[in-house]
Amino acid sequence: MAMRITRRRLLEAAGAATVAGALPQLPQAALAQDAESHGLSTFGELALPPDFPHFAYVNPKAPKGGLLTVQIKRGGGNQSFDTFNTLNTFVLQGDGAAGMDACFDSLMAGSGDEPGSVYGLLAKSVAVSADKLTYRFRLRPEARFHDGSRVTARDVAFSMNILKAKGHPSYRLLLNELVSAEAEGDDIFVAKFSPKRGRDLHLVVAGLPVFSEKYWSTRDFTASTLEAPLGSGAYKVGRLEQGRLIEFERVPDYWAKDLPVNIGTNNFDRVRWEYFRDRQVAFEAFKGGAITFQEEFTSRIWATGYDFPAVHEGKVKKETLPKTEPVGSQGWVYNTRREKFADPRIREALGLAFDFEWTRKNIMFGSFERMTSYFENADSKAVGKPSPEELKLLEPWRGKVPDEVFGEPFLPPVSDGSGSDRNLLRKADEMLRAAGCKRDGNVMKLPNGQPFEIEFLDSSPALQPHTQPFQANLKRLGINATSRLVDPAQYQRRLDEFDFDIISRALSGGSIPSDTLSIVYGSEAAKTKGSRNVGGISHPAIDAMIETIGQAKTYADCVIAAKCLDRLLRAGRYWIPMWWNDEEWLAYWDMYDRPATKPKYSSGAPGIWWYDAEKAKRIGKA
Repeated sequence: MAMRITRRRLLEAAGAATVAGALPQLPQAALAQDAESHGLSTFGELALPPDFPHFAYVNPKAPKGGLLTVQIKRGGGNQSFDTFNTLNTFVLQGDGAAGMDACFDSLMAGSGDEPGSVYGLLAKSVAVSADKLTYRFRLRPEARFHDGSRVTARDVAFSMNILKAKGHPSYRLLLNELVSAEAEGDDIFVAKFSPKRGRDLHLVVAGLPVFSEKYWSTRDFTASTLEAPLGSGAYKVGRLEQGRLIEFERVPDYWAKDLPVNIGTNNFDRVRWEYFRDRQVAFEAFKGGAITFQEEFTSRIWATGYDFPAVHEGKVKKETLPKTEPVGSQGWVYNTRREKFADPRIREALGLAFDFEWTRKNIMFGSFERMTSYFENADSKAVGKPSPEELKLLEPWRGKVPDEVFGEPFLPPVSDGSGSDRNLLRKADEMLRAAGCKRDGNVMKLPNGQPFEIEFLDSSPALQPHTQPFQANLKRLGINATSRLVDPAQYQRRLDEFDFDIISRALSGGSIPSDTLSIVYGSEAAKTKGSRNVGGISHPAIDAMIETIGQAKTYADCVIAAKCLDRLLRAGRYWIPMWWNDEEWLAYWDMYDRPATKPKYSSGAPGIWWYDAEKAKRIGKA
């Protein structure tokens, strides 16, 4: 299903650039020149043997059946949280529907116990050249699209080439060092990489969706469409109502249902994604049973909203689980392309006006912790002064980056909790003046003489209670801070065009940092419209650290470089950090069951759960 943790897409996201004609079948001896493996990993070690039966955290006998109804809470690529108008989620055009990746298989699939490792799905095995620049994937002859046609190496080559040429900007940036993607017969797909390749590019290619070349030969890959594309995954598109709901039906004769990477997963007959433009309306839908599984992110609702009959009657369960995986980053992001945010002193001064302590107590019911790092709850978080290993990477940049990078990493200040800390506002005023701003009566003016005005752009009012007190403090500094709420389509267009002052942004974390961070913090992404580097972060030292992360040969080396990156990003004052939760808040109608063991790096909910008919009958949901 779309939420399964055993398949990890790198994005939460055709005509030209295809491989023309069939090439001669590769002789068996040619493939055998390099050792074949049943999987790939970041640092070369796989935890599971070639004959592993299934992942340890699944129930291999989990029954199939039932309906799971959810609301989109995480997105990527062209997806919107509030609506959809296309089923092509792999390009820039349109607002993509949730859950579409469940329709497409990839060459290999990941494990929730083992970050940075993938095991065979479409590909039975892979042979790697000694220089690690050529990867030959041997496809399973039984792999099939939903129309019964075979998935061939030509389909894989087509998919990689079309994503590189015409895919969403994030795909194009990720595949920049993919030199060629070709088919050698029906069963061997060959990916060749540049010597400048990042460490994990082979995992990127192994995890990308595979499309049907024949299907797309008569269609425009870049266009929006509500025609369900031909896929080969465990689900296919069923009922849909544009902008309101989309339902996926489990494919009963799914060709890969008995593969080790799939055993115990894809257990629901139907998965439905419901769309709501208002969070309160969505919560009412959950209370009424229209949504059956809820991952809660709003402290007010978690603290006060679950006092309704279905909870008291035991029909709805509420659980708090410890968060074991990195949490990523969340904050208000400046568009540093705009002159008024060019000076980091101005950016820091604005951040002093946000009183987290007051917000936590008065709005968030004492929940959440202040976010301080881009790698919160992870080994990669920078703490204390740089280690000798970190200094070795940072020293070449001394004098070109803030001196702070070589000391304690930046921490946002702790306020007095009054909501308007005079000492912090006084310091903010001093920093603004030091940066060339001037106060003219009640108006703060920028160094260029223009009044300092800031627009907070959003498509949802959910953060207004948190933002308005912050804006009130900015107005005390003489800054005219306002909010603009626009519809989801306009919001996405403005983000793609980098047409905003400040937005709120949440990004998911990963257990092993990789050079895919370049699509969020890299200089090339900063000038690529539609990229995820919405803040315009562009600095050669940051690029260098991301490259070092991508070239790291061990996890320890990777973490050292990521800590350096964290120091550089925090020293740049590119955001106003918000908050994070060290718990997962789950609520669901008691009609599901789950394995006794959860994955090491997530709750597994609801991707490895299943429908329990007896439970559903007891609560009247059968």
